[in-house]
Amino acid sequence: MHQDHYQDRIRHPGLLGKVMSAAEAASLFHSGMRVGMSGFTRAGDAKALPRALAERSQQEPLELTLITGASLGNGSDGLMAQAGALARRMPFQVDPILRGKINRGEVLFIDQHLSETAEQLRSGNLPGIDIAVIEAAAITASGAIIPTMSVGNSVAFAQQAERVIVEINLSTPLALEGLHDIYTPQPLPGREPIPLTRVDQRLGGTAIAIDPARIAAIVITDSPDSPSNALPPDAETQAIAGHVIAFLEGEVKAGRMGPQLLPLQAGIGTIANAVLHGLIGSPFHDMTMYSEVLQDSAIELLDSGQLSFASASSITLSEKVHQKLMDNIDHYRSKIVLRPQEISNHPEIVRRLGIIALNTALEFDIYGNVNSTHVCGTHMMNGIGGSGDFARNGQLSLFVSKSAAKGGRISSVVPMVSHVDHTEHDVDVLVTEFGYADLRGLAPRERAPLIIERCAHPDYREQLRAYYAKAAARGGHTPHVLQEALAWHVRYQETQSMCDA
Repeated sequence: MHQDHYQDRIRHPGLLGKVMSAAEAASLFHSGMRVGMSGFTRAGDAKALPRALAERSQQEPLELTLITGASLGNGSDGLMAQAGALARRMPFQVDPILRGKINRGEVLFIDQHLSETAEQLRSGNLPGIDIAVIEAAAITASGAIIPTMSVGNSVAFAQQAERVIVEINLSTPLALEGLHDIYTPQPLPGREPIPLTRVDQRLGGTAIAIDPARIAAIVITDSPDSPSNALPPDAETQAIAGHVIAFLEGEVKAGRMGPQLLPLQAGIGTIANAVLHGLIGSPFHDMTMYSEVLQDSAIELLDSGQLSFASASSITLSEKVHQKLMDNIDHYRSKIVLRPQEISNHPEIVRRLGIIALNTALEFDIYGNVNSTHVCGTHMMNGIGGSGDFARNGQLSLFVSKSAAKGGRISSVVPMVSHVDHTEHDVDVLVTEFGYADLRGLAPRERAPLIIERCAHPDYREQLRAYYAKAAARGGHTPHVLQEALAWHVRYQETQSMCDA
């Protein structure tokens, strides 16, 4: 590619000679390396190197340990996994091919709170990064990297890796510069508090500062991020949104917060996006977000004027909304900031700001324990992501789910969850399309009847009532019939239905 196409993107003159093809850059990798790649929920991920590594690994399996911010787009995880390029993967993924290899034990997966990865790398609790691959809009005259649509763990990767490969993405506007706030916590011990007290506050610079001598290669790409795969709201998700709004209205009426609410966090996916979409036209105004990911609903809330500012680590949008953001980036840049995920998800800040955390459950039990990750307790779906960072430390922790799945053959409300990601101690409110259960201040014996009657699908309520009655008769602070606690999951595995009829 001629230099005229990218010379305004590579402003450090000494780095122009580092431009090479993705295949040439892939030759820098060897089996057993630990690789840090940019990317968080399909945004800001490297596009060319994953494909080049997959192609190389088809001839010579690389067996890399791959660490990212969160999920990659463009089928990258699946391409690399299928080609034998991945031996280990952390801390989050959503790819069906990779998921299959994880559940067959062919790729080892480390499921981790998203706030922890950078800190564990920095402290040496995890082995260091050999090569970092970072997507960028540009490289500054000093050699600093301007990220694209996510920050994720890119700062930690770029600062700690022995060598850095930068993918300059020509499809991203140079006007992205200024969207990011790059701040790194001080070293331990003796770390000072992270001085963030407002959602719209900026702490650091706008680019990732590194020694340009460590940039080993620059690859030029022109590929957009994968669009969001969140589905539009349906009747059930609209009902869930209605119950969340009703709960929040009750909080305002009780005087526990004003009509601007407290800063909102919402997990990735269809249900969380639909719930935030439901806030459009609600009685709340001057709201703020302090979250991991901004989806279509966040941009729509900004456009409605009800959301005044949004802080996150990533922006993952549908094609239509993405184009609107790109066309009006100068307008949105004053209303949005992207931070490293160790800042967007940091427990200290989540607790200080009093976040309202809204995350999605695969299933929850009659006492309020939540499973976010494992189907029938064994098969990984995606990972815990940042839900634990916010659920444990937020002012209010809400978990939402449709009451049933697989055409009603699976109940999302069960006697005992088959895997625990969030204990009852971290869960304040459970919501399905049938209602919400406010668990604050309730003992286990008070929680169970409320969850059954307010949240469970009507087809499963009598089964749940019968189980709880039998368990309560046996006694205990948290009554269970251990021989039957996971019988619903066993029944599903045997008959493809949890229903006992």
